[in-house]
Amino acid sequence: MTVASVGEIIWVLGIIAWYFIRRPYERRAKRVRVVSNRRSRSETIGLAAALFGLAIVPGFYVATGKPEAADYPAHAWAVVVGALTFALAMWVFRKTHKELGRNWSISLEIRDKHELICRGPYALVRHPMYTSFLLMGVGQAFLLSNWVAGLAGLVGFAVLFVLRVEKEERMMLEIFGSQYRDYMDRTKRIIPYLY
Repeated sequence: MTVASVGEIIWVLGIIAWYFIRRPYERRAKRVRVVSNRRSRSETIGLAAALFGLAIVPGFYVATGKPEAADYPAHAWAVVVGALTFALAMWVFRKTHKELGRNWSISLEIRDKHELICRGPYALVRHPMYTSFLLMGVGQAFLLSNWVAGLAGLVGFAVLFVLRVEKEERMMLEIFGSQYRDYMDRTKRIIPYLY
């Protein structure tokens, strides 16, 4: 088995873990009434870009080996870094879902009895779900030794982040007012202590 194959297998296992973490929260969310929906075309584009970059492009590459012209030699150290980064992404992803509980939504929605969560990973950053996507993108770049498939996750994450985070913060300010403003003052967006 080649180093490149090991990286691809780890990436596939990470995507399976992502699905099994997300699925129960997705099912539970359908049972909680939505009181405000801010879904927009730009949000749909951002979510599609993230899906395309973090799943479809790399999945196509793992399944077909294309585009071969963008391949480069895989290194064991890169696979180790990628595996650790992807594992950290899944840990943050799970903790984020667990803390959100009934408040979780894939889109910009406010649910019945919505509360501002400031514990767990939310004590360090306002958007740990985006942090997990950023970590997934970084892990993918190390795991897949292909310039297109490896970097697609970071591109997809960036599009989602740029198109959505400002709207999400405006929505939270509208709903929670000064409570959210105070929370913004004491936390960073997606990278603890930096940004």
